[in-house]
Amino acid sequence: MPILLGAVADDYTGASDLANTFSKNGLRTVQTIGAPPDTLPLPDVDAVVVALKIRSVAADEAVNAARKAREWLTARGAKHVMYKICSTFDSTDEGNIGPVTEAFRADAQAGTVIVTPAFPETGRSVYLAHLFVNGELLSESPLKDHPLNPMRDPSLVRVLARQSKAPVGLLDLATIARGADAVNAALADMSARNFGAAIADAVFETDLEILGRAALQSPVSTGASGLGLGLARALATAGATHEPKLDPVGGLSAIVAGSCSKATLEQLAIAEKSMPVLRLDTDALMRGDAEILRALEWAGERIAKGPVAIAASATPDAVARMQEKYGRESAGHAIEQATSRIAAELVARGVKRLVVAGGETSGAAVDRLQIPAFLVGPEIAPGVPVLRTVGGPHGAMQLALKSGNFGGPEFFARALGMMG
Repeated sequence: MPILLGAVADDYTGASDLANTFSKNGLRTVQTIGAPPDTLPLPDVDAVVVALKIRSVAADEAVNAARKAREWLTARGAKHVMYKICSTFDSTDEGNIGPVTEAFRADAQAGTVIVTPAFPETGRSVYLAHLFVNGELLSESPLKDHPLNPMRDPSLVRVLARQSKAPVGLLDLATIARGADAVNAALADMSARNFGAAIADAVFETDLEILGRAALQSPVSTGASGLGLGLARALATAGATHEPKLDPVGGLSAIVAGSCSKATLEQLAIAEKSMPVLRLDTDALMRGDAEILRALEWAGERIAKGPVAIAASATPDAVARMQEKYGRESAGHAIEQATSRIAAELVARGVKRLVVAGGETSGAAVDRLQIPAFLVGPEIAPGVPVLRTVGGPHGAMQLALKSGNFGGPEFFARALGMMG
Protein backbone atom coordinates (compact mmCIF):
# COMPACT_ATOMS: atom_id res chain seq x y z
CA MET A 1 0.00 0.00 0.00
CA PRO A 2 1.56 3.35 -1.03
CA ILE A 3 2.12 5.93 1.66
CA LEU A 4 0.06 9.11 1.64
CA LEU A 5 2.70 11.48 2.94
CA GLY A 6 6.47 11.51 3.23
CA ALA A 7 8.82 13.72 5.21
CA VAL A 8 12.57 14.20 5.44
CA ALA A 9 13.68 15.58 8.82
CA ASP A 10 16.97 17.38 9.40
CA ASP A 11 17.54 15.79 12.80
CA TYR A 12 16.25 12.88 14.87
CA THR A 13 14.35 14.73 17.57
CA GLY A 14 12.65 16.82 14.91
CA ALA A 15 11.66 13.63 13.13
CA SER A 16 10.09 12.29 16.34
CA ASP A 17 8.27 15.59 16.80
CA LEU A 18 6.82 15.41 13.29
CA ALA A 19 5.98 11.69 13.50
CA ASN A 20 4.13 12.43 16.73
CA THR A 21 2.20 15.23 15.03
CA PHE A 22 1.21 13.01 12.09
CA SER A 23 0.08 10.25 14.45
CA LYS A 24 -1.96 12.57 16.68
CA ASN A 25 -3.75 13.95 13.65
CA GLY A 26 -4.94 10.68 12.15
CA LEU A 27 -2.04 9.19 10.17
CA ARG A 28 -0.47 5.83 11.02
CA THR A 29 3.21 6.76 11.11
CA VAL A 30 6.66 5.20 11.31
CA GLN A 31 9.96 7.01 11.73
CA THR A 32 13.02 5.56 10.00
CA ILE A 33 16.68 6.39 10.55
CA GLY A 34 17.78 7.22 7.04
CA ALA A 35 16.19 5.48 4.07
CA PRO A 36 15.98 1.87 5.32
CA PRO A 37 16.90 -1.17 3.27
CA ASP A 38 14.09 -3.04 1.54
CA THR A 39 14.78 -5.98 3.85
CA LEU A 40 13.52 -4.05 6.91
CA PRO A 41 9.85 -5.03 7.45
CA LEU A 42 7.85 -1.84 7.98
CA PRO A 43 4.23 -1.91 9.14
CA ASP A 44 1.36 -0.74 6.95
CA VAL A 45 1.32 3.03 7.51
CA ASP A 46 0.01 6.28 6.03
CA ALA A 47 3.14 8.36 6.57
CA VAL A 48 6.88 7.80 6.84
CA VAL A 49 9.30 10.29 8.38
CA VAL A 50 12.90 9.69 7.32
CA ALA A 51 15.22 11.05 10.02
CA LEU A 52 18.58 12.42 8.91
CA LYS A 53 21.26 14.35 10.77
CA ILE A 54 21.95 17.16 8.35
CA ARG A 55 21.07 20.43 10.08
CA SER A 56 24.65 21.50 10.71
CA VAL A 57 26.62 19.65 8.02
CA ALA A 58 27.98 21.17 4.80
CA ALA A 59 25.21 22.23 2.42
CA ASP A 60 26.18 19.86 -0.39
CA GLU A 61 26.22 16.92 2.03
CA ALA A 62 22.79 17.89 3.35
CA VAL A 63 21.36 18.22 -0.16
CA ASN A 64 22.69 14.84 -1.29
CA ALA A 65 21.32 13.01 1.76
CA ALA A 66 17.94 14.75 1.60
CA ARG A 67 17.56 14.05 -2.12
CA LYS A 68 18.18 10.33 -1.61
CA ALA A 69 15.61 10.22 1.18
CA ARG A 70 13.03 12.06 -0.93
CA GLU A 71 13.63 9.63 -3.82
CA TRP A 72 13.06 6.69 -1.46
CA LEU A 73 9.76 8.20 -0.31
CA THR A 74 8.45 9.04 -3.78
CA ALA A 75 9.35 5.54 -4.99
CA ARG A 76 6.96 4.26 -2.32
CA GLY A 77 4.07 6.41 -3.47
CA ALA A 78 4.45 9.67 -1.57
CA LYS A 79 2.90 12.42 -3.72
CA HIS A 80 4.00 15.12 -1.29
CA VAL A 81 7.28 15.25 0.65
CA MET A 82 7.82 17.78 3.41
CA TYR A 83 11.30 18.91 4.47
CA LYS A 84 11.06 19.11 8.26
CA ILE A 85 13.11 21.86 9.90
CA CYS A 86 13.35 23.18 13.45
CA SER A 87 10.73 25.65 14.67
CA THR A 88 13.55 28.06 15.56
CA PHE A 89 14.72 28.04 11.90
CA ASP A 90 18.29 27.72 13.15
CA SER A 91 20.76 27.66 10.29
CA THR A 92 23.71 29.60 8.94
CA ASP A 93 23.95 31.88 5.92
CA GLU A 94 25.13 28.84 3.92
CA GLY A 95 22.11 26.70 4.78
CA ASN A 96 20.80 24.18 5.04
CA ILE A 97 17.14 25.16 4.80
CA GLY A 98 17.51 27.09 1.55
CA PRO A 99 19.72 24.63 -0.36
CA VAL A 100 17.58 21.59 0.49
CA THR A 101 14.34 23.41 -0.28
CA GLU A 102 15.71 24.52 -3.65
CA ALA A 103 16.92 20.99 -4.43
CA PHE A 104 13.49 19.52 -3.64
CA ARG A 105 11.83 22.21 -5.73
CA ALA A 106 14.10 21.50 -8.70
CA ASP A 107 13.76 17.72 -8.49
CA ALA A 108 9.96 17.89 -8.21
CA GLN A 109 9.64 20.70 -10.79
CA ALA A 110 7.54 22.58 -8.28
CA GLY A 111 6.56 26.23 -8.16
CA THR A 112 7.14 28.55 -5.21
CA VAL A 113 7.48 26.43 -2.07
CA ILE A 114 5.61 27.15 1.17
CA VAL A 115 8.07 27.55 4.07
CA THR A 116 7.02 28.09 7.69
CA PRO A 117 8.42 27.14 11.10
CA ALA A 118 5.20 28.17 12.87
CA PHE A 119 3.83 25.80 15.51
CA PRO A 120 1.50 27.66 17.89
CA GLU A 121 1.17 24.64 20.19
CA THR A 122 4.82 25.09 21.16
CA GLY A 123 4.74 28.90 21.18
CA ARG A 124 6.18 29.49 17.67
CA SER A 125 4.29 31.92 15.46
CA VAL A 126 5.16 33.85 12.32
CA TYR A 127 3.77 37.29 11.47
CA LEU A 128 4.94 39.36 8.51
CA ALA A 129 7.70 36.76 8.12
CA HIS A 130 9.06 37.48 11.62
CA LEU A 131 9.42 34.52 13.99
CA PHE A 132 8.11 34.88 17.52
CA VAL A 133 8.83 32.51 20.44
CA ASN A 134 6.18 32.70 23.16
CA GLY A 135 5.38 36.26 22.09
CA GLU A 136 8.99 37.44 21.87
CA LEU A 137 10.90 38.02 18.67
CA LEU A 138 13.31 35.13 18.13
CA SER A 139 16.24 37.56 18.32
CA GLU A 140 15.14 38.66 21.81
CA SER A 141 14.24 35.21 23.17
CA PRO A 142 16.49 32.70 24.98
CA LEU A 143 16.40 30.54 21.84
CA LYS A 144 18.59 33.04 19.98
CA ASP A 145 21.59 31.40 21.67
CA HIS A 146 21.59 28.08 19.84
CA PRO A 147 25.01 26.51 20.60
CA LEU A 148 25.73 25.68 16.94
CA ASN A 149 23.62 28.15 14.96
CA PRO A 150 22.81 31.32 16.95
CA MET A 151 19.73 33.09 15.54
CA ARG A 152 19.93 36.86 15.81
CA ASP A 153 17.76 37.85 12.81
CA PRO A 154 14.00 37.30 13.30
CA SER A 155 13.15 38.13 9.65
CA LEU A 156 12.83 34.76 7.97
CA VAL A 157 12.69 36.31 4.50
CA ARG A 158 16.13 37.78 5.13
CA VAL A 159 17.46 34.57 6.70
CA LEU A 160 16.23 32.34 3.88
CA ALA A 161 17.24 34.78 1.15
CA ARG A 162 20.84 34.72 2.36
CA GLN A 163 21.01 30.96 1.76
CA SER A 164 18.93 30.76 -1.43
CA LYS A 165 19.64 31.47 -5.08
CA ALA A 166 16.07 32.41 -6.01
CA PRO A 167 14.14 35.32 -4.43
CA VAL A 168 12.09 34.65 -1.29
CA GLY A 169 8.59 36.06 -0.88
CA LEU A 170 5.97 36.42 1.86
CA LEU A 171 2.55 34.79 2.25
CA ASP A 172 1.03 37.20 4.72
CA LEU A 173 -1.67 36.46 7.26
CA ALA A 174 -4.31 38.44 5.36
CA THR A 175 -3.84 36.22 2.29
CA ILE A 176 -3.92 33.03 4.36
CA ALA A 177 -7.12 34.14 6.11
CA ARG A 178 -8.85 34.09 2.71
CA GLY A 179 -8.25 30.35 2.39
CA ALA A 180 -6.28 27.76 0.46
CA ASP A 181 -7.41 29.00 -2.96
CA ALA A 182 -6.12 32.50 -2.18
CA VAL A 183 -2.83 31.03 -0.96
CA ASN A 184 -2.38 29.01 -4.16
CA ALA A 185 -3.24 32.04 -6.29
CA ALA A 186 -0.55 34.04 -4.47
CA LEU A 187 1.94 31.20 -4.93
CA ALA A 188 1.14 31.01 -8.65
CA ASP A 189 1.82 34.74 -8.96
CA MET A 190 5.14 34.37 -7.14
CA SER A 191 6.07 31.37 -9.29
CA ALA A 192 5.49 33.47 -12.39
CA ARG A 193 7.97 35.98 -10.96
CA ASN A 194 10.52 33.21 -10.25
CA PHE A 195 10.28 33.24 -6.47
CA GLY A 196 11.71 29.99 -5.16
CA ALA A 197 10.08 30.03 -1.72
CA ALA A 198 7.59 32.01 0.33
CA ILE A 199 7.68 32.41 4.10
CA ALA A 200 4.14 31.79 5.33
CA ASP A 201 2.66 33.59 8.31
CA ALA A 202 0.76 31.47 10.84
CA VAL A 203 -0.55 32.46 14.25
CA PHE A 204 -3.33 29.93 14.86
CA GLU A 205 -3.83 26.27 14.03
CA THR A 206 -6.49 27.28 11.53
CA ASP A 207 -3.76 29.07 9.57
CA LEU A 208 -1.75 25.84 9.48
CA GLU A 209 -4.80 23.88 8.29
CA ILE A 210 -5.18 26.30 5.38
CA LEU A 211 -1.49 26.06 4.58
CA GLY A 212 -1.66 22.26 4.72
CA ARG A 213 -4.48 22.14 2.17
CA ALA A 214 -2.63 24.56 -0.08
CA ALA A 215 0.72 22.78 0.26
CA LEU A 216 -0.75 19.47 -0.89
CA GLN A 217 -1.30 21.03 -4.31
CA SER A 218 2.50 21.04 -4.64
CA PRO A 219 4.85 18.05 -4.38
CA VAL A 220 7.06 19.71 -1.73
CA SER A 221 6.94 21.99 1.29
CA THR A 222 9.28 23.04 4.10
CA GLY A 223 8.38 23.63 7.70
CA ALA A 224 8.27 22.64 11.33
CA SER A 225 5.77 20.22 12.79
CA GLY A 226 3.03 22.85 12.66
CA LEU A 227 2.96 22.54 8.89
CA GLY A 228 2.91 18.77 9.38
CA LEU A 229 -0.25 19.23 11.45
CA GLY A 230 -1.89 21.04 8.54
CA LEU A 231 -0.82 18.39 6.03
CA ALA A 232 -2.02 15.52 8.24
CA ARG A 233 -5.41 17.09 8.88
CA ALA A 234 -5.86 17.70 5.17
CA LEU A 235 -5.17 14.02 4.43
CA ALA A 236 -6.70 12.18 7.37
CA THR A 237 -10.32 11.11 7.49
CA ALA A 238 -12.39 13.78 9.21
CA GLY A 239 -12.11 13.36 12.96
CA ALA A 240 -9.64 10.47 12.67
CA THR A 241 -7.16 9.92 15.45
CA HIS A 242 -4.38 7.40 15.78
CA GLU A 243 -2.94 6.60 19.17
CA PRO A 244 -0.99 3.36 18.91
CA LYS A 245 -0.35 1.32 22.01
CA LEU A 246 3.19 0.06 22.36
CA ASP A 247 4.03 -3.31 23.87
CA PRO A 248 6.00 -3.00 27.13
CA VAL A 249 9.70 -3.88 27.15
CA GLY A 250 10.72 -3.91 30.82
CA GLY A 251 14.36 -3.54 31.80
CA LEU A 252 16.41 -0.74 33.34
CA SER A 253 15.85 2.95 32.59
CA ALA A 254 18.12 5.97 32.22
CA ILE A 255 18.34 9.57 31.02
CA VAL A 256 21.23 11.03 29.02
CA ALA A 257 21.26 14.78 28.36
CA GLY A 258 23.54 16.72 26.08
CA SER A 259 21.32 19.76 25.65
CA CYS A 260 22.24 23.04 27.31
CA SER A 261 18.85 24.69 26.78
CA LYS A 262 17.12 26.51 29.60
CA ALA A 263 14.27 23.97 29.52
CA THR A 264 16.60 20.97 29.89
CA LEU A 265 18.54 22.62 32.72
CA GLU A 266 15.27 23.19 34.59
CA GLN A 267 14.14 19.62 33.92
CA LEU A 268 17.40 18.23 35.30
CA ALA A 269 17.05 20.33 38.45
CA ILE A 270 13.58 18.86 39.01
CA ALA A 271 14.76 15.32 38.23
CA GLU A 272 17.55 15.64 40.80
CA LYS A 273 14.92 15.68 43.54
CA SER A 274 13.76 12.15 42.70
CA MET A 275 16.73 10.33 41.13
CA PRO A 276 20.53 10.41 41.08
CA VAL A 277 21.90 12.94 38.56
CA LEU A 278 25.56 13.06 37.51
CA ARG A 279 26.78 16.25 35.86
CA LEU A 280 29.74 15.57 33.62
CA ASP A 281 32.89 17.69 33.70
CA THR A 282 32.91 19.00 30.12
CA ASP A 283 36.56 20.03 30.34
CA ALA A 284 37.43 16.45 31.32
CA LEU A 285 35.50 15.13 28.32
CA MET A 286 37.91 16.99 26.06
CA ARG A 287 40.90 15.27 27.63
CA GLY A 288 40.00 11.62 27.04
CA ASP A 289 37.91 8.67 28.24
CA ALA A 290 38.36 9.01 31.99
CA GLU A 291 35.20 11.07 32.49
CA ILE A 292 33.12 8.63 30.45
CA LEU A 293 34.43 5.69 32.48
CA ARG A 294 33.71 7.57 35.70
CA ALA A 295 30.13 8.15 34.60
CA LEU A 296 29.59 4.50 33.71
CA GLU A 297 31.02 3.34 37.04
CA TRP A 298 28.76 5.83 38.84
CA ALA A 299 25.71 4.57 36.94
CA GLY A 300 26.62 0.93 37.53
CA GLU A 301 26.53 1.47 41.29
CA ARG A 302 23.00 2.95 41.19
CA ILE A 303 20.96 1.89 38.17
CA ALA A 304 19.66 -1.41 39.57
CA LYS A 305 17.79 0.61 42.23
CA GLY A 306 16.04 2.91 39.77
CA PRO A 307 16.56 5.38 36.92
CA VAL A 308 19.66 7.57 36.75
CA ALA A 309 20.46 10.69 34.75
CA ILE A 310 23.83 11.63 33.26
CA ALA A 311 24.14 15.14 31.84
CA ALA A 312 26.70 17.15 29.94
CA SER A 313 24.34 20.12 30.14
CA ALA A 314 25.77 23.46 31.24
CA THR A 315 24.70 27.08 31.47
CA PRO A 316 25.07 29.33 28.40
CA ASP A 317 28.05 31.10 30.04
CA ALA A 318 29.82 27.81 30.69
CA VAL A 319 29.14 26.66 27.14
CA ALA A 320 30.53 29.93 25.77
CA ARG A 321 33.73 29.51 27.83
CA MET A 322 34.20 25.95 26.60
CA GLN A 323 33.62 26.96 22.98
CA GLU A 324 36.11 29.80 23.32
CA LYS A 325 38.67 27.43 24.81
CA TYR A 326 38.27 24.50 22.42
CA GLY A 327 36.33 25.87 19.44
CA ARG A 328 32.59 25.63 18.79
CA GLU A 329 32.71 22.53 16.58
CA SER A 330 35.27 20.63 18.66
CA ALA A 331 33.41 21.23 21.90
CA GLY A 332 30.06 20.25 20.40
CA HIS A 333 31.47 17.13 18.81
CA ALA A 334 33.15 16.01 22.03
CA ILE A 335 29.93 16.32 24.05
CA GLU A 336 27.89 14.63 21.32
CA GLN A 337 30.24 11.67 21.08
CA ALA A 338 30.69 11.30 24.84
CA THR A 339 26.98 11.35 25.64
CA SER A 340 26.13 8.99 22.80
CA ARG A 341 28.81 6.57 23.93
CA ILE A 342 27.47 6.69 27.49
CA ALA A 343 23.96 5.98 26.17
CA ALA A 344 25.18 2.97 24.17
CA GLU A 345 27.17 1.60 27.10
CA LEU A 346 24.11 1.89 29.36
CA VAL A 347 22.06 -0.07 26.82
CA ALA A 348 24.78 -2.73 26.74
CA ARG A 349 24.37 -2.97 30.53
CA GLY A 350 20.63 -3.65 30.33
CA VAL A 351 18.90 -0.29 29.83
CA LYS A 352 15.77 -0.79 27.71
CA ARG A 353 13.99 2.49 28.44
CA LEU A 354 16.12 5.46 27.47
CA VAL A 355 15.39 9.19 27.41
CA VAL A 356 17.82 11.35 25.41
CA ALA A 357 17.73 15.15 25.60
CA GLY A 358 19.25 17.25 22.82
CA GLY A 359 19.03 16.96 19.06
CA GLU A 360 22.71 16.27 18.39
CA THR A 361 23.00 13.86 21.31
CA SER A 362 19.85 12.00 20.21
CA GLY A 363 21.12 11.63 16.67
CA ALA A 364 24.52 10.37 17.74
CA ALA A 365 22.99 7.93 20.26
CA VAL A 366 20.55 6.42 17.76
CA ASP A 367 23.33 6.05 15.19
CA ARG A 368 25.62 4.38 17.70
CA LEU A 369 22.82 1.99 18.73
CA GLN A 370 22.18 1.16 15.03
CA ILE A 371 18.42 1.53 15.35
CA PRO A 372 16.80 1.47 11.87
CA ALA A 373 13.24 2.59 12.66
CA PHE A 374 10.65 3.38 15.34
CA LEU A 375 6.94 2.89 15.83
CA VAL A 376 5.32 6.05 17.18
CA GLY A 377 3.54 5.72 20.52
CA PRO A 378 1.69 8.06 22.89
CA GLU A 379 2.71 11.67 23.39
CA ILE A 380 4.77 12.53 26.45
CA ALA A 381 4.76 16.28 25.78
CA PRO A 382 4.00 18.35 22.68
CA GLY A 383 6.46 17.20 20.05
CA VAL A 384 7.84 14.22 22.00
CA PRO A 385 6.32 10.72 21.70
CA VAL A 386 7.32 7.40 23.18
CA LEU A 387 9.11 5.40 20.46
CA ARG A 388 9.50 1.62 20.18
CA THR A 389 12.35 0.25 18.12
CA VAL A 390 11.76 -1.70 14.92
CA GLY A 391 14.73 -3.98 14.26
CA GLY A 392 18.22 -3.24 15.51
CA PRO A 393 20.82 -5.29 17.39
CA HIS A 394 19.61 -4.58 20.94
CA GLY A 395 16.12 -6.06 20.78
CA ALA A 396 12.96 -4.21 21.76
CA MET A 397 13.52 -0.86 23.44
CA GLN A 398 11.48 2.24 24.21
CA LEU A 399 13.03 5.67 23.75
CA ALA A 400 12.13 9.33 23.98
CA LEU A 401 14.19 11.72 21.88
CA LYS A 402 13.69 15.25 23.19
CA SER A 403 14.73 18.46 21.52
CA GLY A 404 16.42 20.57 24.15
CA ASN A 405 13.69 23.19 24.40
CA PHE A 406 10.72 20.79 24.58
CA GLY A 407 8.75 19.53 27.55
CA GLY A 408 7.63 20.92 30.89
CA PRO A 409 9.57 20.92 34.19
CA GLU A 410 8.49 17.35 35.09
CA PHE A 411 9.30 15.95 31.65
CA PHE A 412 11.86 13.32 32.67
CA ALA A 413 9.68 11.69 35.33
CA ARG A 414 6.67 11.78 33.03
CA ALA A 415 8.64 10.17 30.18
CA LEU A 416 9.92 7.32 32.31
CA GLY A 417 6.46 6.84 33.81
CA MET A 418 4.92 6.36 30.35
CA MET A 419 7.48 3.79 29.23
CA GLY A 420 6.47 0.22 29.93
